[in-house]
Amino acid sequence: MSITSFSLSATDGKARTGVIRAPRGEIRTPAFMPVGTAATVKAMLPEQVRATGADILLGNTYHLMLRPGAERIAKLGGLHRFMNWDLPILTDSGGFQVMSLASLRKLTEEGVTFASHVDGSRHMLSPERSMEIQKLLGSDIVMAFDECPALPADRARIEHSMHLSMRWAQRSRDAFGDRPGHMLFGIQQGGLEQDLRGQSAEALRAIGFDGYAIGGLAVGEGQEAMFACLDHAPDQLPTDKPRYLMGVGKPDDIVGAVKRGIDMMDCVLPTRSGRTGQAFTRHGVVNIKNARHADDPRPLDASCTCPACTGYSRAYLHHVFRAHEMISGMLLTAHNLHYFQQIMEGMRVAIAAGQFEAWETAFHAGRAEGDIPPL
Repeated sequence: MSITSFSLSATDGKARTGVIRAPRGEIRTPAFMPVGTAATVKAMLPEQVRATGADILLGNTYHLMLRPGAERIAKLGGLHRFMNWDLPILTDSGGFQVMSLASLRKLTEEGVTFASHVDGSRHMLSPERSMEIQKLLGSDIVMAFDECPALPADRARIEHSMHLSMRWAQRSRDAFGDRPGHMLFGIQQGGLEQDLRGQSAEALRAIGFDGYAIGGLAVGEGQEAMFACLDHAPDQLPTDKPRYLMGVGKPDDIVGAVKRGIDMMDCVLPTRSGRTGQAFTRHGVVNIKNARHADDPRPLDASCTCPACTGYSRAYLHHVFRAHEMISGMLLTAHNLHYFQQIMEGMRVAIAAGQFEAWETAFHAGRAEGDIPPL
């Protein structure tokens, strides 16, 4: 199907570590993918994103098809060249954004027609068009087109949506064709219903994909319900293919997901939080906007090696946030992405050593300590 490969090097309980080998580079798993919505990870240069430890980032089909347009990006050499990122890129299918952002939607068996949130122009997304757009972008990992209903939803709605997504998965597979060097992932749906998740996994396995995503979570159901679903959903998917949990999450969500057998994740949280004055640290969340930091000469985290922690004080970070200076979002985003990648590296090392449980205990204990006391 492709000249890419996935191999596991160690497991510890359900937690797994391995590598996805692709022509543009190796992706160490478990992997966290920074989100580059509009062909940029906000407030970061590509080389800075790489310096945090990221092996792959995510681009958004929906946003890029609307602006600047997939055909335009293709003419300019593809998404990697366009955004100056030469490592792997995963693109989502556009389905989630159509459901959450677009207006005047009309859902049919063929696909979804909708009005752009940018200028109100009318568009159609189908499995075939989504595959075409992602091919024009040149992404390394392509996602099948699916429908993602918001939770909570009644079982009948979830079941209808799941079966539609499975029909679309087959059409995505057919339209994707044979593209050596590129991977196509199917997306499991079924809400929080274990039997529907099982039916979805069975349908996807019958079609055959290079990897399998768990969709339809982190959409309002809460961590307890999400973890209850993840106690069985990854086990329904092939063990020899990557498993991707879409749109997750907070640091403890990520650790809990890896504990349950997940290999890949993405979320806007570290970048969005960085722009709103929130920093994630080993000791919990720091709100740099708070007045307690105004005279504090200490770094966010004395043991962190990111640019924000090695070069700047809490007082400075507080000042530039309050002054609405761009460097505030740049530094806090760099810190957050660095911290998230440190979590991934810590888990990879711990799983390889058979020490995941001890690592997880220490991780939760550190975050439970809370921030250092004010001066």
